[in-house]
Amino acid sequence: MTADSGNAKLIRTKEQLAQNGRSITGIIGDRRKDRLPPGQHLVKDFPVLDLGKQPNMLPKDWALSAAGEISRPFKWNWRDFMAQPQVEITSDIHCVTTWSRYGNRWKGVGARHFLAEVQPKPNASFLMVRGYDGYATNVPLSWLDDDDVLFAHTWNGAPLAREHGGPVRLVIPKLYFWKSAKWIRHITFMDKDAPGYWEALGYHDVGDPWKEERYG
Repeated sequence: MTADSGNAKLIRTKEQLAQNGRSITGIIGDRRKDRLPPGQHLVKDFPVLDLGKQPNMLPKDWALSAAGEISRPFKWNWRDFMAQPQVEITSDIHCVTTWSRYGNRWKGVGARHFLAEVQPKPNASFLMVRGYDGYATNVPLSWLDDDDVLFAHTWNGAPLAREHGGPVRLVIPKLYFWKSAKWIRHITFMDKDAPGYWEALGYHDVGDPWKEERYG
């Protein structure tokens, strides 16, 4: 079986999960007390999930742009990005396919610094995050505006591997990991919500693991 056929099968499986509402326990967790969200199981490896495309992009060819409801539209190339203040954060991963991985060490540019640079307008309330693989996901602005959110280029002390979204991916630890878009290239700030790829196929708009917001 080829990698493309394997990913096509995975995509069909995830679509079916949304249609059937699978993996829902009905338990409401408490992020302050429960490290593992309801319905999740721990893994030690780092599973690879994507849409069958893994852009083979060198840092010198990468860029991140932002537009929409912001006061300062901009574009960072790799040199610009690495010149920004760098943060190191340790956080857990929770995937909607029910696996979780503890203690991931990330390094990159903090989301709050990014927001200070682009200066969202008062009417900005949602983001559409797009990757070089054609993937897109919507995120409420309030979830990006936190100390543990970053644009990561390093994982566990090594450059972020291509299969995990390198050279740069978004990391939003308090949401299911489909919201942490890989190979990030552009963010559009919006005054109203709109569905991304998985959201249009039945996945939840927000995706809080402790509320089991797997499907819409």
